Amino acid sequence: MSRYRLPRPAATALITPEGERRLREELHQLWHVRRPEVTRAVSEAAALGDRSENAEYIYGKKMLHEIDRRVRFLRRRLESLKIVQERPADLHRVYFGAWVTLEDEAGKPARYRIVGPDEFEPARGLISVDAPLARALLGKTLDTEIHISTLAGQQLHYITAIEYS
Repeated sequence: MSRYRLPRPAATALITPEGERRLREELHQLWHVRRPEVTRAVSEAAALGDRSENAEYIYGKKMLHEIDRRVRFLRRRLESLKIVQERPADLHRVYFGAWVTLEDEAGKPARYRIVGPDEFEPARGLISVDAPLARALLGKTLDTEIHISTLAGQQLHYITAIEYS
């Protein structure tokens, strides 16, 4: 059996200003706060002597590796992202950055914002532009019926509100 994995599909390179700010804050926190703390701990552990059986030293080196990996990813990703700041010309259609309120057949409302793949948080109602629900919503207008395929089967939703902040 091969260990080959298919490459992940490229994520859409769009982000909201809030998402870009959060990624920059994470990068700053990792590089200027967390990394110096871990480096100091590794130096102290190395000063204790034998490094081959020093769990604090080994764990610290692994933490540094993980921090450096995340910092490299964030720097590359931030360079390639396009920050979408302007509102679309047609505010009556669903586009990137829109807050969309949906109502299911039972009348239960749900509110989502279409954001970039680097900032989605389903618990806060932030869904990725690459998600099936977002793809079904893009370009639609108010009072449009949306048919969404889920594991439970087809679901019918209505767009009841579209807002841009």
